[in-house]
Amino acid sequence: MCGIVGIVGRSGVAGRLFDGLKRLEYRGYDSAGICTVGADGFDRRRAEGKLENLKRELDAAPLGGDVGIAHTRWATHGAPTVDNAHPHIVGPVALVHNGIIENFKILREELLAQGREFHSETDSEVVAHLVAREVEQGAAPQEAVATVLPRLHGAFAIAFLFENHPELVIGARMGAPLTVGYGAGENYLGSDALALALLTRRIAYLDDGDWVVVEREKVQIFDRTNQTVEREIVDSGASSATTEKGNYRHYMQKEIFEQPIVVAQTLQSYVRPFEGRVALPDIEFDLGSVNRVTIVACGTSYYAGMVAKYWFEQFARVPVDIDVASEFRYREPVLEPGGLALFISQSGETADTLAALRHARAEGQVIAVVVNVPTSSMAREADLLLPTHAGPEIGVASTKAFTCQLAVLAALAANLARSKGRLSEEAERELVAHLREAPEAMNDALGHDDEIAGMAHLVAPARDVLYMGRGPDYPMAMEGALKLKEISYIHAEGYAAGEMKHGPIALIDDLVPVIVLAPSGPLFEKTVSNMQEVRARGGRIILISDAAGLAAAGEGCMATIEMPSVHPLIAPLVYAVPVQLLAYHVAVLKGTDVDQPRNLAKSVTVE
Repeated sequence: MCGIVGIVGRSGVAGRLFDGLKRLEYRGYDSAGICTVGADGFDRRRAEGKLENLKRELDAAPLGGDVGIAHTRWATHGAPTVDNAHPHIVGPVALVHNGIIENFKILREELLAQGREFHSETDSEVVAHLVAREVEQGAAPQEAVATVLPRLHGAFAIAFLFENHPELVIGARMGAPLTVGYGAGENYLGSDALALALLTRRIAYLDDGDWVVVEREKVQIFDRTNQTVEREIVDSGASSATTEKGNYRHYMQKEIFEQPIVVAQTLQSYVRPFEGRVALPDIEFDLGSVNRVTIVACGTSYYAGMVAKYWFEQFARVPVDIDVASEFRYREPVLEPGGLALFISQSGETADTLAALRHARAEGQVIAVVVNVPTSSMAREADLLLPTHAGPEIGVASTKAFTCQLAVLAALAANLARSKGRLSEEAERELVAHLREAPEAMNDALGHDDEIAGMAHLVAPARDVLYMGRGPDYPMAMEGALKLKEISYIHAEGYAAGEMKHGPIALIDDLVPVIVLAPSGPLFEKTVSNMQEVRARGGRIILISDAAGLAAAGEGCMATIEMPSVHPLIAPLVYAVPVQLLAYHVAVLKGTDVDQPRNLAKSVTVE
């Protein structure tokens, strides 16, 4: 969840550490800090809140030093205060930490009994004390870290700095991502390749249990048994250009408008237009033998999985279970031998989803993953890797990653249907043609941006907003509600339209806007019937439909948003655009922080 950067450099590193943190702020922005080490020992600056506060500290009192570590925090243990901000310094050791040390209470009690004093509420400070104790007793930095790591239970990525060894940084990874960067006469650590993009594109991904000693001229990686190992150095492909806002006001706005391009790029990897076929990466198992699919994800990715459930069952006639990742293992699911377990994650590092993946593998499932980071932990542990090509997504509220997930899942549904003998060649060609129409239809939807911005004032004053839809539009209603909650802080809920009269309709009055997703088609009349029940009770309706749907049911609505007429397969990709834009413009009108909404972080790497 938090972001880590480390540099063992040849010249002053504070400015570059800060630039790395700017690229990681999507991971957390409760507090931030930088610590450097030089001939005079440690020097540190920390600040509560966003990076702009740390920048003021650095401007007032610049940091020297050629070696340093930096951190942007999403608070877990302890409030977001300066005392709880990283880096923590304990005697000769400074530390930054992403993750949770589950046994920190036992370790803290041990240390308190020895008379050691704590200055924060964090679990992270416990690790700094343990390593400092070893160093104070005469251990070299490498020995101290190797001694302490086996005592830590939980998920973590850690970087250590040593006052008496200003030539190195030591990093360690267990369950949370950590990346080594290779430069010319200097080397780096980062939570991901994006953090290091301004420094290097030559990176290696640490495996779980690895720890690494980073010096200017060399990098030594050790596995959990303390044996020296080699990890492949690859080109990250990351660049600074992909993380610039350009002429857009917010990253989220930019990422919404990038969707036609990135969805087209994603589909190019899966669609063979001249053959009218959908092609997946090489598979070492028989997809046609799959008799059950289990989908596991969190948040927006979970709603993508809900849409996929409709597709898989409709086209391939394969039964699908879907679980929220944080609940999956704990309900002790019954997993049939030979089943396909499908995991969806933007980062490929989501802690709950990764733990669920490993549980499913232990239960004999074939593992498929849909991720935006093809070098992530989930990607490396999959039997079938299905990458999206959304590019870096900086806005915390997911937009383009979601629609790219939908594009991949639609392709997988078609391929599964063909493998099961449920889809004729002619029908597959038709589905491919519709998939290829999606980017243009999404671009058409974006053309209504000004119109949607003009109706934001109808929603912004509300305390509660309801979304409703049927079929695949039901999870899209839930996704629309989530977007509004995330960035505008308005309470919103998405419901299956037919369920409104089973309880939620009691919430309807003339102060509650109701957003209805109802493309014309086989479910339109049913949805409109439910919409009329809401209208009869004073509900203020915003109807999102195509021209035919608006002509049939738009009269009397508070507002309408016209979408292009599209095949039901691609309707979720197209209808994602207006619910994203509506949430965005409501948040802008309310003056909230669109890209970094309160209490949230982009990559959830703790359970």
